[in-house]
Amino acid sequence: MRKYELIAPCHFGLEAVLKKEIIDLGYDVSQVEDGRVTFIGDDEAVCRANIGLRTADRVLLKIGSFRAETFDELFENTKALPWEEYIPSDGKFWVAKAASIKSRLFSPSDIQSIMKKAMVERLKQVYNISRFPETGESFPIRVFLMKDLVTVGLDTTGESLHKRGYRKLTARAPIAETLAAALLMLTPWRADRILADPFCGSGTIPIEAAMLAANIAPGMNRHFISERWGHLISGKRWSDCFEEAHDLADLSVCTDISGCDIDSDMIGIARKNAKLAGVDGLVSFKQRDAAEFSHDGRYGFIVTNPPYGERLEDKSAIPALYKKFGARFGLLDTWSLYVITSYEDIEKDIGRRADKNRKIYNGMMKTYYYQFMGPKPPKPAGGKADDRAGK
Repeated sequence: MRKYELIAPCHFGLEAVLKKEIIDLGYDVSQVEDGRVTFIGDDEAVCRANIGLRTADRVLLKIGSFRAETFDELFENTKALPWEEYIPSDGKFWVAKAASIKSRLFSPSDIQSIMKKAMVERLKQVYNISRFPETGESFPIRVFLMKDLVTVGLDTTGESLHKRGYRKLTARAPIAETLAAALLMLTPWRADRILADPFCGSGTIPIEAAMLAANIAPGMNRHFISERWGHLISGKRWSDCFEEAHDLADLSVCTDISGCDIDSDMIGIARKNAKLAGVDGLVSFKQRDAAEFSHDGRYGFIVTNPPYGERLEDKSAIPALYKKFGARFGLLDTWSLYVITSYEDIEKDIGRRADKNRKIYNGMMKTYYYQFMGPKPPKPAGGKADDRAGK
């Protein structure tokens, strides 16, 4: 069985979460860098990672890496890579994205153009043809340059992994599904604990929580570009991995997961999205102002992505919003609160210092994930203390 180096890009700040996911899938991590994790796996790993990883943006099959300080070096080193092992003679191939940081070569369009020419030259020689029809399957390439080190990967995913397929309609500033899942995985919350999102918008955080609770693989109900690469990954391998994911899902799990939003249209959208995700029986949504949030349960978790006030017209309303919500949270004396925001005065307006905060880039925006931890639940009679509590 051939082994590959596989690269999983992710949001900056979430590398540790993704690393744990990959290890839990049973694969060895070989490198962790800013915004991506590299691991070792075979063709089955390509399938299982695409179907099962919640926090990765995509899965790249590493073609190779080399140093290049000039475009001549970029051309020659790209040409030296064994493209024929991956791309058939009728394959459609292109450099879909080039990113450069602290490198002498920094023009994405020039990098893309030169690498494409180098690939063509290599494959023309190998296949002994003068031109490529490019009528076959698609093989998008992604390249990263960091301090003149070029890393080249073949994109096995296609449409980004954050597109689970359930979110047809969204709020104005929706949180990516991959980031929502990561926020949940950075808490001690588990399926048998209460979870609520008072600023739920189109429902992404509660829906991702329900999928976690029911062990629904995020890519279980979508397709990937490499499903059509029969010369690299057989159709049976894919069908076996999809079947494994369906077998592991458990919709019989009991949950207390809810979301609320002041906008009734958003609540309607959230309900539709939950149904499309297959978790409408595991999560509930209600129209309600976050300033009126309440819950009868104890030792619950709030995980939320409230407005940041990035738009000028919204900025003046943000302090009052956070203060009102902070007052409601103050009444929930056994609960834990986890908030991602770029709003810098959150601790002052919530009324207490966060126990922890973590820098996470939400796209290009620097945000912090504030963690206000509640007390542990009491030890159950005759049992061990619950170590999955707020602290």
